[in-house]
Amino acid sequence: MPAERPSTEASVAISIEPPRQPEVERLLEGSTEYSRSLYPPEACFLLDVAQLERPEVRLYVARDALGAAVGIAALVDETPGDAAGRRGELKRMFVDPAGRGLGVAGALLTRIEADAASRGLGEIVLETGPRHLPALALYEKHGYRRIEQFGQYIGEEFSVCMAKELTPA
Repeated sequence: MPAERPSTEASVAISIEPPRQPEVERLLEGSTEYSRSLYPPEACFLLDVAQLERPEVRLYVARDALGAAVGIAALVDETPGDAAGRRGELKRMFVDPAGRGLGVAGALLTRIEADAASRGLGEIVLETGPRHLPALALYEKHGYRRIEQFGQYIGEEFSVCMAKELTPA
């Protein structure tokens, strides 16, 4: 994947990076542990490192002023190409506990939404859980609305699905 210019917001630099690096893998492990502390393993729909390396996935990494990875989020382009009604799914949003409350998650969302809109995506969808109260509040604050369960989440007791329409760039 070509290098892209980092964007800066909330005192973090955000760029698209490969998942196979120790700091990112540490955040992925933290995300898995947190999700499994709230839900049974079969209710945790987490992409692994190999899935994050697929061409239709972009992994965004937020780094603090010292260059330490403090947050991650992935965007999966569900409708590659020039298809009308393209959308992406937000996956693996996680901020290191030491970085919470500093605007890292909001900065990640802002960057991802801008990139998605510039690439022609019209909507971002996501799945979180009913016990993920800070995540639900974050998404609602950023304009996401609850929608019916979709795809692999249909019928899942612990799945709350949300979406946000994007303004074309």
